[in-house]
Amino acid sequence: MKRRLALIITIAGFLFLTGCATSTTPPANPHNLCSIFKEKRSWYRHAKKANEKWGTPIQVMMAIMYQESSYRHNVRPPRPRFLFIPLPRSSSAYGYAQALDGTWEMYLKENGGWFKERDDFEDAIDFIGWYTHKTRTINGVSLWHADLLYLNYHEGWGGYQRGSHKKKVWLLNTSKKVHSRASNYGAQLRRCRL
Repeated sequence: MKRRLALIITIAGFLFLTGCATSTTPPANPHNLCSIFKEKRSWYRHAKKANEKWGTPIQVMMAIMYQESSYRHNVRPPRPRFLFIPLPRSSSAYGYAQALDGTWEMYLKENGGWFKERDDFEDAIDFIGWYTHKTRTINGVSLWHADLLYLNYHEGWGGYQRGSHKKKVWLLNTSKKVHSRASNYGAQLRRCRL
């Protein structure tokens, strides 16, 4: 009886850990939104829920998330080293949405949620929806302009207002990539059956 119980617990633990591993691994084909949502069925439900709540198109939120983390749940900025000594990270960005500590705390304060986590897809996509919605309110950017939303996302609302992005050619090029990816994702999304 004890052996059987131990075997059941071991198998249950293995299945749980396997399920966790597959739910946090990036999608196999991150360049095709239909493929992403067919592989990660719950992601579509969560993205649709965030779209309905905040108004930001699914393809725009997903393009921003791809740019920020390539759909990796626990990514952080690299930690520089001096010889063998790890130095502080350049930023507190973390998770799917690469949300900074202070911005994440603002999101939690406005939306509640003790149990929300930056490495949880549902919470991260909701965060992006919230941030882009506030961007429209604060800086008057259309929720369909993925490039301008991304510039706000990267530079912050105040940085965007000051035009901090205008001298960063690499960032302007990145925002164009986000816009192009959102357009491609949108075309794919219109054709898929979910």
